Amino acid sequence: MARTERETSEVRIGYIRAYAPQLALSVLDVPSRDEGVAGANVAISDNNTTGRFLGQKFSLDTVEVKPDADILPAFNDMAGRGVSYILADLSAAQLLVLADAARAKNILVFNVGATDDRLREEDCRANVFHVAPTRSMLADGLAQYLIWKQWRRWVLVSGSHERDHLFADALRRAATRFGGEIVAEKEFADTGTARRTDSGVVQIQRQMPVFTQGLPDHDVLLVADESEVFGTYVPFRTWQPRPVAGSAGLIASAWHPASEQWGGTQIQNRFAKASGRRMLSKDMSAWTAVRILGEAATRTASADVTQIAAFIRSDDFSIAAFKGQKLTFRPWNWQLRQPIFLGDGRSVISTSPQEGFLHQFSELDTLGIDRPETTCVLK
Repeated sequence: MARTERETSEVRIGYIRAYAPQLALSVLDVPSRDEGVAGANVAISDNNTTGRFLGQKFSLDTVEVKPDADILPAFNDMAGRGVSYILADLSAAQLLVLADAARAKNILVFNVGATDDRLREEDCRANVFHVAPTRSMLADGLAQYLIWKQWRRWVLVSGSHERDHLFADALRRAATRFGGEIVAEKEFADTGTARRTDSGVVQIQRQMPVFTQGLPDHDVLLVADESEVFGTYVPFRTWQPRPVAGSAGLIASAWHPASEQWGGTQIQNRFAKASGRRMLSKDMSAWTAVRILGEAATRTASADVTQIAAFIRSDDFSIAAFKGQKLTFRPWNWQLRQPIFLGDGRSVISTSPQEGFLHQFSELDTLGIDRPETTCVLK
C-alpha cells in the first residue's frame, strides 16, 4: 500500500552528553558549548531533506549530565518519551551503564565521544555502535605517518592522569606494531597550578627546555596529555629542536576543521552556516551517527529499531562521511572503520592509513585493534 502524506513515521534520536566547563592551555582550544550537538543538528536537517519525500521525520532531543553523574534518570526520561536511538558523549563508566539499561529497552546507542579501547574490547556491548575512533586508532594513524617519514626514534612524555596513561599505552602499542622505537620516557606531573594564570610565558620558556634536557637522541617527541596540563607548551620549547606529535604539534583526530578534500568543503560550509564556527571531530562523529540512522531508515523504508539495527550490521551497509571512502562497521566489536586525520592548528598534513600499510581485508583495519587481536565477546 502506498504511503499517504499523513502517514509519517518519526525517528526520535536522543543525545546524552556529560558536560562541565573545561579549561584549556590555550583559549583557542576551549571546547565550544555546542560541540557534538551542532554536528548532530546539521545531520538531522540533512536526514529530513530526504525523509520528507519518504514519509520519515527525524528529531533530536538533547540532555546534559555532569561528568560521572548517574545517567539513568536522563536515560529513563528519554526512553519514556519514545526515543529509540541515543548518541552518547559520556565517560566509559557512564556509557556502560547506559548501554546495559538501553539493551533492556531495545534502544541502540551510538558512542560519539569515548575513545577508550576497553569499550570495544573486554567491555564491549552488542547494542553500542562506536563512531568515535579509539585511542589505538589515533595512535596507529600517527605512528604510520612517522614511520613513513622514517622518523623511527621517539621520546614519550606523558601526563600523570589516567587518560594520559591510556594514550601513552596506545602510543607504545603503535611503536611495537609499526617498528618505532621509544628511546626514553618521562612523566610531567600535574601539580595543580592554574593552567594559564600561574605559568607565564617567561616561566614556561625556562622550564620546558630544562624538562626536556638530557634526553637521548630522537627524531620526534611524543606527547600524551589528554588532560590538557602541559602539551600545548611543548612545541618550540624543547631542549633539542625536534618535531612534536601526539596531544600537541602533529595531532591525530577523527576530523580536521580545515579539511576540504573529498567534498569536505560542502559539509564544512553547511556546518559553518548553521553553527557559526568550524566543524570539530566530535561534531563529525555526531553528524555521522545521525546520518547512519538516516541512511538505514531510507534503505529499509522503516523506523523500526530491529530492522534498522539489522541493516547497519549487514554487509550491505556503508556510509559516506567526506573521508575519501565509504565507512563500515567492524563486525567483531561494532567500531566504525575510518581514516585518521593528521594535522596541526592550521591544516591537514596527511591522512592514515599511509601508503604501504597493507591489510588482507581493509587497509582501515591497520588502524586500531584488528580481528585476530580482539578480546570482544559481543553480548
